Amino acid sequence: MIPVAKLNHAVLYVRDAEASAAFYGRLFGFEVVESIGGRAVFMRAGGGENHHDLGLFSVGPNAPRAPRGSTGLYHLAWEVPTIEDLATAARELAAAGALGGASDHGVSKSLYGQDPDGNEFEIMWRVPRAAWGDAEEHGGILPLDLDAEVRRWGVPPGEPS
Repeated sequence: MIPVAKLNHAVLYVRDAEASAAFYGRLFGFEVVESIGGRAVFMRAGGGENHHDLGLFSVGPNAPRAPRGSTGLYHLAWEVPTIEDLATAARELAAAGALGGASDHGVSKSLYGQDPDGNEFEIMWRVPRAAWGDAEEHGGILPLDLDAEVRRWGVPPGEPS
């Protein structure tokens, strides 16, 4: 058995690495740590300690996209620290025209979107581990009522976050 601890980084083929870097920088706050002549851009999550969390490699403006359901990557999932951060992500993704859907998985609350090349991503908030028993019994994937989840899991007004 290989003792994998976590995903260190992801690398995507995109039509234009610089345009995709602008998208991920604007919406996710990813910082460019290295750019190789616009052909490859390496980015780190804001404040992160990893060298890079996302690599983007240009393949040209006419590169075809694999059809949905074909073999390959389905989506990347990034976790946010609070349910309020997920609500902020929902507003920002919607404003950018990049929000495609939302789901309640019980153990996590998730938003889904696509980058300019159609690569799918998930932004998720993980329910506290102590509540997973209830969450695992909630019945599969349900529609996400984000306002109700913020009321349930959010920091009450006036309390430190």
